[in-house]
Amino acid sequence: MGIRVKVKINLSFNTIFQWIIILLIFSIMAAVGNWIGFHSPLQEAFIGMLILCAISVIGLLIERIVPFNVPSILYISILALIIALPWSPISQPIIYYTSKIDIISLTTILLAYAGIGMGKDLKDFKKVGLRGVLVTFFVILGTYISSAFIAQAVLASSGLI
Repeated sequence: MGIRVKVKINLSFNTIFQWIIILLIFSIMAAVGNWIGFHSPLQEAFIGMLILCAISVIGLLIERIVPFNVPSILYISILALIIALPWSPISQPIIYYTSKIDIISLTTILLAYAGIGMGKDLKDFKKVGLRGVLVTFFVILGTYISSAFIAQAVLASSGLI
């Protein structure tokens, strides 16, 4: 006489395969960018990217299986944190290989992907009009100025400037 929870899993082999292919392409691009831009060993950066991909796929699977409405980034972050903790038996190689990846090489690829996605939806963006462009501009400007003020306050209070 327990409580039964029915979970409908919206997951197929094709979906998982697409995740893996996209993440592998992203990994190759990031490892090559890391190698060219930051002179990191290509093999070590690629292994680090594969580790990040595995964590991402596991987090995406958990998000689809667990019956709570929580974004997958939360599961991915918690999983990454747990396996990188000092008492985790696999933390040393995880930290070693993922430290070979520079964040800029990842950001460059993500921004390029976002730009392609935005270009694909340019017709929808044009429908937003001048008001939408102005709001977007002021949101970005406000975020930048706020971040600069916070950084200034933190650096000044810590005596670094």
